[in-house]
Amino acid sequence: MSNVLETKIMGVTLKNPVIAASGTFGFGEEYSEYTDVSRLGGISGKGLTLNGSKGNDGIRIYESASGLMNSIGLENPGVEVFVKEKCAVMRKMNTAIIANLGGHSLEDYISGVEMLDSADIDILELNISCPNVKKGGMSFGTDPKFAGELVARLRKLTTKPLLVKLTPNAPDIVAVAKACEDNGADGVSLINTLLGMAIDVKRKKAVFNNVYAGFSGPAVMPVALRMVHQVAHSVKIPVVGMGGITSTEDALAFMMAGASAIQVGTATFYDPDAMVKIIQGLEDYAIENKLNNISEIVGIV
Repeated sequence: MSNVLETKIMGVTLKNPVIAASGTFGFGEEYSEYTDVSRLGGISGKGLTLNGSKGNDGIRIYESASGLMNSIGLENPGVEVFVKEKCAVMRKMNTAIIANLGGHSLEDYISGVEMLDSADIDILELNISCPNVKKGGMSFGTDPKFAGELVARLRKLTTKPLLVKLTPNAPDIVAVAKACEDNGADGVSLINTLLGMAIDVKRKKAVFNNVYAGFSGPAVMPVALRMVHQVAHSVKIPVVGMGGITSTEDALAFMMAGASAIQVGTATFYDPDAMVKIIQGLEDYAIENKLNNISEIVGIV
């Protein structure tokens, strides 16, 4: 493959701009027998919490029109297991390793970042959509001041490129992105899942034990695309776009809106080769349009 797709972002060189989204691809090994994982630009691993979690009880996955709802509850093995076991496995896949870290308190994030700073990872992605249990359950990522303070504190603890994953449930996602940029984030990724709900009318109850759940898939793409466009034209740091991407055309749209790289999630559930097809499609597009590099289309809309 030519280097027409080579993507340099936050000081890291990816073979292409297509990354597996956190929470949808495990740590890569789960998909390795179904698709050529080494073709990917990177893998954002399962969302980690400091001490791990068994996740939520009850129904966790529920299909909806043109989308998917999930209430997994950040089931994960914990940061220590990731550092000691998963990193080495991921490194053999010959693609960039992105560790996705969430937390329910500032202390959780601090300990997690300190442990990941010495890990064999290329990028640290902070999931700031988690509810802060010490602040009444408000998400870290919904308030610009709160998000900025968190990023400022964690920036001092690591030399890894810091990619902050934004929640679309913030009243002003642009303000949150700017706060992250102002406080040392090297890039932002968006969007995380929208908050949704499903009701079982036969049982007369909410489908999920937690009542509300994350909504992803093709149905969210117009909203995600709009938010990526707004953020990309408001910050100077790189933007990684995601939200309902299922095809080359979708990926191109996000890049034209201002995303330097993209993440694919829900699409891989029904087509494990979705990302490989998108990568091939991007290369074909670049060659057909005589681009020296795919980055030439970033932000042209």
